[in-house]
Order: sequence, then C-alpha cells, then structure tokens
Amino acid sequence: WFQTWCIGTIFGDILGHMTVPVLWATQAQQRWVSSLPMNTVVLFVPQQESWVVERMGRFHRILEPGLNFLIPILDKIRYVQSLKEIVIDVPEQSAVSLDNVTLQIDGVLYLRILDPFKASYGVEDPEYAVTQLAQTTMRSELGKLTLDKVFRERETLNTNIVHSINQASDDWGIRCLRYEIKDIHVPPRVKESMQMQVEAERKKRATVLESEGHKEAAINVAEGRKQAQILASEGQKAEQINNAAGEANAVLAKAEAKAKAIRLLSEALAEQNGNAAASLSVAEQYVSAFSKLAKESNTILLPSNSGDISGMVTQAMAIYGSLAKQSSKKIERVTPEWVMEKSEDPAPPAQ
Repeated sequence: WFQTWCIGTIFGDILGHMTVPVLWATQAQQRWVSSLPMNTVVLFVPQQESWVVERMGRFHRILEPGLNFLIPILDKIRYVQSLKEIVIDVPEQSAVSLDNVTLQIDGVLYLRILDPFKASYGVEDPEYAVTQLAQTTMRSELGKLTLDKVFRERETLNTNIVHSINQASDDWGIRCLRYEIKDIHVPPRVKESMQMQVEAERKKRATVLESEGHKEAAINVAEGRKQAQILASEGQKAEQINNAAGEANAVLAKAEAKAKAIRLLSEALAEQNGNAAASLSVAEQYVSAFSKLAKESNTILLPSNSGDISGMVTQAMAIYGSLAKQSSKKIERVTPEWVMEKSEDPAPPAQ
C-alpha cells in the first residue's frame, strides 16, 4: 500500500506540473496560459510563482516556492500568479488630440504582480483590466495635448500614463513599471502638412543663417575698413610728426650752419685784407644775380648804372661800413656805467 501510494503521489506530482496550453482570446490580446496543477499532497512550487490555495472554497494560504504539502480533497489550487515582469502589447487604437487630429497609436505595457491575493480576488482578469485601463488612460492623456506636443513630450506622456494606471491598479495588486508608445500614425493629409511645415522651417532656418552670414560679413568688412582708416590716420600722424621733426632739425641745422658761416665771415673780415675779400664776394654775387635777370618774370627793374660793377661794389661796401659803425655804437650805448666802474667798486648798484 505504501509503495502504491508513493508511486501514485510522484506520478500525480509529475502530472500536476505538466501544463496543457490553452489559447485564451480576448478583445485586447491573445496569451498562452497554463492549466491549474492538481493537488497531489506533495507539491513543488517553481521560483517566481505564487499558488493561491483554497480550502473548502475559501482562501487558505499562498504557497511559496519550494516544497509544500496540501490535504487532498479539502485543499485546491485556485490561482497561479507569476511574479515575473510581464510585457503586454497594447493594441492600436484611435485617439483625438487637443487640436482635433485623429491619431492611431499603440504601445507596450510593463507590469508586475506584487500581491497575488489582490490579483486573484480583486479583479477577474488583471492583465486584461490593466490593458483596458492603459488604453483609456492613453486616450484621455492624448486629449490634453496638441499634435506637436505629442511628439515633443512623448516621455512626459508615458510618465503620466504610468502614474494614472498605478493609481487605479493599487487595489488589484499590480504595479505598472513603465509604458512605452511604439508608433503614432497620423492621417495622410496631416502628414503632408507636417512635411510642408518641416520644409518651411528648414527654409526659414537657412534664410536666417544666410542673413546672419551677410550681417557678420558686413560687420567684418566695416570693422576692417575702420581699422584700416585708424591705421592710415596713425600712419599719417606718424609721418607728419616725422616730417615736422625732420623740418625742425633741418631748420636748426641750417641756422647752425648759417651762424657758423656768419661767424667765419666775421672772423675773415676782421683779418687783414678782409675788405678786399668782401668786395670780391659782393662782385661775384652781383654778377650772378645780373645773369639771372629776366628768367622768372618779364618785368625787370634795373639801376641806372647797372653796368658799373666797381661802383656797385663800392656802394655795397659803403653800406656795410655804415651798418658796422651803427652796430658798434649800439653796443657802447647798451653797456651800463656800473660795468665800467666794476674794477673800482666791487658792489653793484641797487636795481
């Protein structure tokens, strides 16, 4: 009897773990589910699964992964919940945006069962309920946004859908981890208008960039001209300064040379036969000036005795002698009396 019982228990446990695939179809999806295991007294629960046991039609306990024992006939495995992350395809559906554009949109829902008791007794079909909730929430969230914001704020839309689903699914023991929008289909006319808008925006950007390029080029040209004018004015300023300095140095050099020439001339006149040399120089200058007459102008003023060179030289020397006498008299008048008396009285008179 004991051997028969052991063989029957082991064989029943094996049959209990054998699953028969059954196609379960709803309006939202089609999923493969497993048949419920049989009560064979000794049961082995796989990892990441929770088996809900009822005793005489009432919830008794949840079997943990590993070895478990049940009472035949009284205990029955009523639900098997998977604790793994479940991926559900949300079917394509139509939604209307805030600016009255009809969109065809689908997505993917990621969820996990946190409480097997609530998932078993809180709702008839938790996955189907979450799928329907995701569709209705997606339609309501899309109705709050315009078409442009639907594409720009896709991440925000996913976050809002997850938040809304979690608020409603807390009583079902299900936690929505994330929701991702896969495809968004717009009507053909709207798509054409969007394409035209994109092209117009690109042309606008190109025009703006081209105008900015012309603006920068004009600014660079004006700046270059400004710098060129500044450099040219600085060059002219430096040139004028250099010319003025050169002219000043030339004037000083000429003045020094003239002063030196006058000094040498006065020394030469003070020597013996100086008057004769002066007469010779005056005669040479007279002849040179007389040879240049009528070269620069047609009007000529000549003295009555222009051919008498000796008379002209004598007249020039007489003028020179009279100027020399006047200069000597002025020097004597300028000399003060106290200078003449300096040798006798060393103290100068009061000013």
